[in-house]
Amino acid sequence: MATVKQTLGDLNKELFITLLRKLIGESKYVQNNPPELIPEEDRIVNHVLDILLPYSTTTGGGPLVINHVTYKPKRGNLIVEYPGTQPGNILSFVGMHMDVVTANPCDWEFDPFSLSIDGDKLRGRGTTDCLGHVALVAELMRRLGETKPQLKSTVVAVFIASEENSSIPGVGVDALVKDGLLDKLKQGPLFWIDTADKQPCIGTGGSIPWKLHVTGKLFHSGLAHKAINPLELAMEALKEIQSRFYRDFPAHPKEQVYEFATPSTMKPTQWFYPGGGINQIPAECTVSGDVRLTPFYSVSDAMKKLQEYVDDINSNIDKLDCRGPVSKYVLPDENLRGRITISFDEASSGVACDLNSRGFHVLCKATEEEVGHVKPYSITGTLPLIRDLQDEGFDVQTSGYGLMATYHAKNEYCLLSDMCQGYRVFASVISQLEDRYEV
Repeated sequence: MATVKQTLGDLNKELFITLLRKLIGESKYVQNNPPELIPEEDRIVNHVLDILLPYSTTTGGGPLVINHVTYKPKRGNLIVEYPGTQPGNILSFVGMHMDVVTANPCDWEFDPFSLSIDGDKLRGRGTTDCLGHVALVAELMRRLGETKPQLKSTVVAVFIASEENSSIPGVGVDALVKDGLLDKLKQGPLFWIDTADKQPCIGTGGSIPWKLHVTGKLFHSGLAHKAINPLELAMEALKEIQSRFYRDFPAHPKEQVYEFATPSTMKPTQWFYPGGGINQIPAECTVSGDVRLTPFYSVSDAMKKLQEYVDDINSNIDKLDCRGPVSKYVLPDENLRGRITISFDEASSGVACDLNSRGFHVLCKATEEEVGHVKPYSITGTLPLIRDLQDEGFDVQTSGYGLMATYHAKNEYCLLSDMCQGYRVFASVISQLEDRYEV
């Protein structure tokens, strides 16, 4: 009798590329940047349905149970189930999202909205993130429907809408979880397929976007002693805030266990001021940036600390380092004090995957078998949706078969050879979880 891996075989490259070509051809219409660009994920859904419906209970042609779930017009999700024989035995592939980030064709060396092939490279917006994974898992489910292996475990694939932008809620996986449509996936490992470089990603960071608004006093730059320079105040205040942050949130011992590339960081990324002449000290400025927090620290604790730093600096602003003999942040004769305020945009928490779970161990073994080595990694990039799933009780593990170097980048591409290895990893995961139930 053929094993599960033998039955599933290797990725059918011709069918995979045919589907991927259709999906990349829709990428222009699934860019996600509201309000200008609202994706129509059903364009992707329809192509996936074209290859899966012939093997579904909908048409009577096969065992696949398909549920097209839509919360907003033209913005569907797709749940595809290959039923196993033993209730409660389940594994799932989730997170293959059908929207993409924006692309400007003028900035690319090739058309981002059509698939082009250069040797092993499959080029176009979404090849790495994440339409390549949509095509890959769709081909896996098609092959299950076609070959009908006798599995104890139910295999579920969840293709989701609205991953790249959360400004329109209640569209994608958040709504599916709220409605209980994924509840049974808690009974087994959930593999989130939306990372890169063929290795298990076992940790991600939390994100706290912040704005530091600084108020001084406008005056002529030739009379600097009569001004409160908000630019200097911002630089010195930020230096103090960063110093305190790194004291309170140092590298955590678990970051080594999870192979985090960096510890928690707090840094500026943008600077704004209202304009004016070069000979004019402005009245205000704003510095913006983010905190990237490893999952071993609390996002709410970090936000509370940042506010405490700002409050203390305001109370003792006359003690803050100045820049030069006439630089100052208090003008006693005018009863004026410089002031800083901090505000936060929507924050999200990081994820530390369960390294003791069955899902983690089978993913590592499958990766070692098919890729040739296994080296789990962690980054302080954010995947807020999987933290939400983890908090809901799902055993989330993550992997992906695009390229980190081209993630959200110009001239995005993936490698066909990597996708072929990814398919074999999926087949190995299914096979290993079957072996678990052998008597």
